[in-house]
Amino acid sequence: MPLSSLAAATWVVDAEQSSVAFAVKHLGFATVHGTFAEFEGTLGVSEDLAASTVAGSVAVDSLDAGEEARDAFLRSEQFFDAQSQPRITFASTRVEPAGERVLRITGDLTMHGITRELQLDAVVRDAGHEQFLVLDVTCVVKRSDFGLKFSQGLGGSNALVGDKVDVTLAIVAALQCSPHD
Repeated sequence: MPLSSLAAATWVVDAEQSSVAFAVKHLGFATVHGTFAEFEGTLGVSEDLAASTVAGSVAVDSLDAGEEARDAFLRSEQFFDAQSQPRITFASTRVEPAGERVLRITGDLTMHGITRELQLDAVVRDAGHEQFLVLDVTCVVKRSDFGLKFSQGLGGSNALVGDKVDVTLAIVAALQCSPHD
């Protein structure tokens, strides 16, 4: 779906059909994959693409990396501190085309009480239905930028948990309203 055919409207993320996933190096050679089960988001697409907005958040306590003890540790005060920092949020500051079907979305990511600028790359796909907008979104987050520095050394350059986290969002957003409604 070319960006020129995006309908100016408000789109709301359908959490039932979407996913928020991450992957991070573990022990220097393995990769741990995980998801967040609870999340929300909106995309305000404007006729002037530069005036568009993107916002979203995930509930930290919905983290699932496939191992109960590890998940409990990640939610604990030693890592994400889900009790006092329950959400990770993103709010765009700039949306611009980066190809025929690619959006570059720059914004503020707030995690663990710290806000840093982050760039997302979103490939807009055709869902085959004008009531839905489908995007594949990727970015890389450095844990250390957000005070998540737990990284017990294992010798050499290996760490128990890698600093760079690959984040992948498969987003299906439903049309909420158009500017003409």
